[in-house]
Amino acid sequence: QVQLVESGGGLVQPGGSLILSCAAPGFSLDDYHIAWFRQAPGKEREEVSHISKSGGTRYYVDSVRGRFTVSRDNAKNSAFLQMNDLKSDDTAVYYCAAVWSQLHDWGLPGAYDYWGQGTQVTVSS
Repeated sequence: QVQLVESGGGLVQPGGSLILSCAAPGFSLDDYHIAWFRQAPGKEREEVSHISKSGGTRYYVDSVRGRFTVSRDNAKNSAFLQMNDLKSDDTAVYYCAAVWSQLHDWGLPGAYDYWGQGTQVTVSS
């Protein structure tokens, strides 16, 4: 059973920054597109960003574009989400997900092959 592992979440003040990491122990991420989702209490899980296998294509949802940066290091078998200028609305559990196929709808959670357990990000003063 493949399990992705997120880390880097925590409590941060508005305007602060965090870097989330996604690792895949014993499993190669090279052949997978990687997405970051988040889920706030009482809300549906939403896609935040995704990055292609090579890293050449990146997407961001409007609410984070210009503040978040997705990246990957295939040599380190990891993906990252740099989050700057965090706002209270960014408070959620953040998940990384991996999918082998090119998707028509990247925002559909059921389309992904593997998930992590999530890491909590809380933005509060």
